[in-house]
Amino acid sequence: MRNLSLLTDLYEFSMANGFHHDLPTTNATFDVFYRRVPDAGSFVIAAGLQQVIETVRDFHFDDSDLAYFRQLGLWDADFLDYLANFKLDCTLQAVAEGTPVFPREPLLTVTGPIEQAQLLETVILNILNHQSLIATKSRRLTFAAAGRPIMEFGARRAQGPDSAIYGTRAAVIGGAKSTSNVLAAKLFDIPAAGTMAHSWIEAFPDELTAFRQWAARYPDNSALLVDTYDVLNSGVPNAITVFKELKRAGHQPVGIRIDSGDVTILAQQARKMLNNAGFPEAKITISNALDETIITSLIQQGAPIDNFGIGEKLITSASTPVLSGVYKLAATELNGHVEPKIKVSASREKLTIPGRKQVYRLYRKGTKTAFADLIALEDEPVTTTDTLAVFNSDPLSVDHAHTLSDFDARALLEPVTIDTTAISVKTLRATSQRQLSELPRATQRLVNPDIYPVYMTAALSRLQAELLQRATVKA
Repeated sequence: MRNLSLLTDLYEFSMANGFHHDLPTTNATFDVFYRRVPDAGSFVIAAGLQQVIETVRDFHFDDSDLAYFRQLGLWDADFLDYLANFKLDCTLQAVAEGTPVFPREPLLTVTGPIEQAQLLETVILNILNHQSLIATKSRRLTFAAAGRPIMEFGARRAQGPDSAIYGTRAAVIGGAKSTSNVLAAKLFDIPAAGTMAHSWIEAFPDELTAFRQWAARYPDNSALLVDTYDVLNSGVPNAITVFKELKRAGHQPVGIRIDSGDVTILAQQARKMLNNAGFPEAKITISNALDETIITSLIQQGAPIDNFGIGEKLITSASTPVLSGVYKLAATELNGHVEPKIKVSASREKLTIPGRKQVYRLYRKGTKTAFADLIALEDEPVTTTDTLAVFNSDPLSVDHAHTLSDFDARALLEPVTIDTTAISVKTLRATSQRQLSELPRATQRLVNPDIYPVYMTAALSRLQAELLQRATVKA
């Protein structure tokens, strides 16, 4: 991975320069979190941590960077010397990739010298916002497909090569089974999948010849695109002819792909034709600008579809193309004294949760059934045997105070080791599927999902209220 240390906003360097001179021995803790879920869902699938680790591991400034800084003429020689000898001294905590994360919960925290932690803001948000967005969209599509595999087909529609590569990675974490993107498949050990384009059919004198030539080249990978001319009167009959020839030669046909038309009717008729011809095991794959709404509708109509190839609506998260994760100062530390920090805004929903924190997933006692999350101060004991007073973390909530008892708790934020071996994408996908199975089904539905409560401990709630009052008085 190339050095991304300059992938930041100019003011990050200007602030770092000021911090270097004005707060030279101050440490800071920043939280990464989001407030709103894409597509009006209830949670986001965290993704991108491995790329954050790789970026932090290689965070430095080379001679050409320093020459460019001098050319800008914005910062003094002392700060440039500091950058020339830069050694990142920050620690990270994060939730595991694939974890469902709810609004206002830190999914990653950075602690270290304030000038260093500030410089990490933009690149960390760039990585986490992008991959978490695509993983979340993939989760929605996987949910809609109701057990049928989805394949990521979007490289040509992604906003550039990096979006295609890392979008594929995130899509698999979120639930996709395979990709058409060969580079991503190689880099992340993801199954590669694909059939053919219409140009293959058009390049031959007729459709049957095109199918036969494909079968001759790929007798054990004959998935045929049947909608170039006429799905039912040409494509499927010609595919059946070639499938029979393959079967006589000892090969098993894969199936057909439909990329246009009234997919429900075409798939239903194609299924009957394939079954009657003796190919009930032949798969029907569809593609062409699919999203979760279309997939849900197709399944409700009884379309006999085995696989979904999903391109632009997945790789760009077209319905909600931005995840607005933020990077906010939660605490500073000077001479061992930690001072919690809060951001107050005219918009109540932008009120931040102060202090160094831990996030817990709460389960019904003795089960793996999650019923709520809890944000606590980092050094605050969370007892699972006594009744616990908690408060809703949503600053707009009117249902504020609650008590909890008889539960198990699992800490979600874990220390990040920058030299750790990368976890395989398939393992991260399995982790995500397992954690999703622990959540209430009603929180996962695509339309009007149930609200999953995220609480704060009483101590954290009091701290927030005190800092809010103090800030209001100052204003």
